[in-house]
Amino acid sequence: MADEPGNQTPNTPDVSETELRGMKVDELRKEAKEEGLSGTSGMRKGELVDAVAQAKQDDADGSRDPKSGKGSGGEPTDASEDVGAGPDGGRIRTGPETSKSLKYSQEITSPDEDPEREGRSLATTHHEVIKQWAEARNARPATVDGTEHGDHLGVLRFDFNEDTDKLRHVSWEEWFRTFDERQLNFIYQEQRKDGNQSNFFILESPNREDA
Repeated sequence: MADEPGNQTPNTPDVSETELRGMKVDELRKEAKEEGLSGTSGMRKGELVDAVAQAKQDDADGSRDPKSGKGSGGEPTDASEDVGAGPDGGRIRTGPETSKSLKYSQEITSPDEDPEREGRSLATTHHEVIKQWAEARNARPATVDGTEHGDHLGVLRFDFNEDTDKLRHVSWEEWFRTFDERQLNFIYQEQRKDGNQSNFFILESPNREDA
């Protein structure tokens, strides 16, 4: 018997990974949602394809409940936090104080976008892109202690496991709420020009100089 075209997921001839890989990220996320998967906004396209294919295979095997998104033992298939894109969909914010560094940065509006080259300056407002960047460096959202304004967070930073008492850890929800209220942009690097991982980032407001 001749093989069917495409890369067929084992035990599920109606699920083609080739077909899944031909879908757009938004379409894959919709498929993932229908399968009851959570935390998909943090996944890259390849991870989405694998997750959806696995979920469909589990559905066929009867080892997962697609409505609850849980395995036969009742465990969640993905417990990661879903923070989404943010109010501007990842697009950078511009204003009278827009800096040259922002103008010359590559805009990133999705976790699936890659730098044009190593050492490229990048800019985004996409919450999941920022969260993934920080977590890849074991960095936690924080604020500089003593810079608060009443009930509002002070200067936003990340704690790269530094030996300092100046930073106070906050939740991602608090961090992003302040980030959006101040209309900030996240300017950063994924890698240095030598290819090594970079921790460089700045938070900049296009509306005022003292952001």
